[in-house]
Amino acid sequence: MTTEDADISIEIIDEAFQRLLAQDSAVRLIADGFQFAEGPTWVENGQFLLFSDIPADTIFRWSADRGVEIWRRPSRHANGNTVDREGRVVTCEHRSRSLTRTENDGAVTTLASTYHGRKLNSPNDVVVKRDGSIWFTDPPYGIKSEQAEQPANYVFRLDPGAPEPVPVADDFSRPNGLCFSPDEHFLYIADSDHETHHLRRFEVRPDGYLDGGDVFATINPGIPDGIRTDRTGRLYSAAGDGVHVFSPDGELLGKFRTPQTASNCAFGGQAHSTLFITAVSSLWAVDLNPSINQP
Repeated sequence: MTTEDADISIEIIDEAFQRLLAQDSAVRLIADGFQFAEGPTWVENGQFLLFSDIPADTIFRWSADRGVEIWRRPSRHANGNTVDREGRVVTCEHRSRSLTRTENDGAVTTLASTYHGRKLNSPNDVVVKRDGSIWFTDPPYGIKSEQAEQPANYVFRLDPGAPEPVPVADDFSRPNGLCFSPDEHFLYIADSDHETHHLRRFEVRPDGYLDGGDVFATINPGIPDGIRTDRTGRLYSAAGDGVHVFSPDGELLGKFRTPQTASNCAFGGQAHSTLFITAVSSLWAVDLNPSINQP
């Protein structure tokens, strides 16, 4: 059902979802006019949000006091972004088929562009583990089929200082968003294949490889894209009608609805209690209960 006490774009399916909401929670539009917005990430040391517009070849910056500004153009058709443990921005680039890092002085360092000497497909989304390893998906969305040099659409792990990444999963059709559970015991990976459109959960072994991979949840309508977890392990997945929120057991708790298909989401703002959502041409935000991501 849809609660009468919240904005109509907030759909409560389980009463546990109510605890996520602040008294004035509402999904609100904060920017518009993009071609295809993706890859939101909050930059704590600057108090701003970065997100990509893939066709526009631009990474934008949004802040509450200054609104939307260009952060980098050209971006080499950047898609997913994240921030590493030193506050540097790590980016998946479609056109260069590489994973890059923006240093504190603004220089851009290529971290990975090949596996076994062959070009990556088109790195899509990325997350950094507390040990400094970088995990990213490599579907072929940014290339033509005849350009693919890899035998599979891998999920990769890049260890600090390593010259090339190593595959940790090779049985995905279209690996897309990924995120760790709060304790990093699990890795969630979205498969955006239109036949499966599910989320899978893997156990992260001490040696950096994965076990398991059972289906955690299935997205309907649409396909899963960018995903995040909050402090208590609830999972937030972009979907055809907004962002779906699941319990740590895979139970659908509720939805933050957007009028356009959601592509990704990220926490930011004060206490990391604002959920930012990219959805085709628009950027949305919903303020949640401030305790959601407090330790």
